[in-house]
Amino acid sequence: MNDPPRPGVGPDAKGVQSSSTASERPVVLGDVARRAGVSAMTVSRVLNERPGVGDRTRARVFAVAAELGYRPNRLAQALVTGRSQVLAVVSFNTAQYGPAATVFGVEQAARQAGYAVQITTLRSGDPLPARAVMEGIVSQAVAGLILAAPHDWTAQALRHLPADRPAVALDVDIAQEGAPVIGLEQTTGARRATEHLLALGHDTVWHVAGPTDQPSARARERAWREALVAAGRTPPHLLRGDWSARSGYEQGRRLAAMPDVTAVFAANDHMALGVLRALREAGHDVPVDVSLVGYDDIPEAEYVWPPLTTVRQDFGEAGRRALELLVAQIEGEPRTGTLVALEPELVVRGSSGPPP
Repeated sequence: MNDPPRPGVGPDAKGVQSSSTASERPVVLGDVARRAGVSAMTVSRVLNERPGVGDRTRARVFAVAAELGYRPNRLAQALVTGRSQVLAVVSFNTAQYGPAATVFGVEQAARQAGYAVQITTLRSGDPLPARAVMEGIVSQAVAGLILAAPHDWTAQALRHLPADRPAVALDVDIAQEGAPVIGLEQTTGARRATEHLLALGHDTVWHVAGPTDQPSARARERAWREALVAAGRTPPHLLRGDWSARSGYEQGRRLAAMPDVTAVFAANDHMALGVLRALREAGHDVPVDVSLVGYDDIPEAEYVWPPLTTVRQDFGEAGRRALELLVAQIEGEPRTGTLVALEPELVVRGSSGPPP
C-alpha cells in the first residue's frame, strides 16, 4: 500500500513541482509558464521587463514566480543573450581607503540594480599587462566592465576591449579613449584646501604629497602649487609620502622641526593623521601652532582630536553614476567618451585655524 503524498512534496493538480522540491531539482522557467498558463516566451518577457505583455498577465507571472521560488539561470541567459548579470570591476590598491571605498560604492549600486560583481584587484607596478586582464574578462562573457585604474593602464585596457562591450572608467581623465568617465575632481578639492588655509591668514601652506605614480596625487600637488602662485606666494619645499600614516608621521617630524611652518595640507587623511601625531609629539598644538588639512574624509577623520578638516569625496555617488552609465550601455546605448566630473566638498573642522 502506497503512502499518501506529503503536503508540498508531490506534484500539484497541474503537475508542477512546488518550491519545496528544490532539493530534487530547481524550478525552471517552464514550470512558471505551465503554472501561469502562458508560454515560456511570455515568462521571459515579463521577468526581463520587456514590453508586449498585458498588466494582468505580467502580475500573474510575477506571482507564480514568487510562489514557486523561481530563480533565473544566469548561465543559460548568458548563453542565449550573450551577456550575464555579472559585472567586472578592475581596481588598483584597494588596501587604500579611496580605491576600497570606490569599489564598495560600485558593488552597492550594482547589487541594487540586480547585478553581481566580480572584482579583480591589482597593485601599482603589477606586471600583469592590461591585455591579459582584458582577455580573461572578455572570455567570461560579463555584461559590462568598470575600470578604476590609473590612466595609462586603463587606456591600454580599453584598446584591448571589444568596441561593443559596455565599459566605464572611474577617476581617470580618459574621455578621449572612447568610454564614459566618472571623475572625482581632484584639482578643485586641493585648491579649496589650500585657499582655506591662506584665507585664515597663513603666509604659505606646506604640502605632504602622495606618490608620483598616482594621478590623483599629481593633480592635488599641481592644484596646491597653482593656488599658492595665484595668491602671490612661492610654494615651499615639497615633502612626499606614500599615502600611509607612517610616511605622514615621518614627514611630520621634519615639519615639526621647522619654526616657520604654520599650515600643512596633506594629500590624504592617513598621512594627515601621521603629521598630526608628529606635531603633537613635538609639543605643537593643532591648530593653535600649526593648522592641518587632509583629503578624502575617511570615517575616522571627525573622531580624532582635534577633528580633521578635510576634503570629502563622494565615492558612493561615483559608484552609482558609473553603474547608471554602464547599465545604459548594456541596454543598448553606444559607448561614447563622455566625462562626468563630481566636485568634492571642503569639510571644516577643528584642525584648522588662524596662524599663531
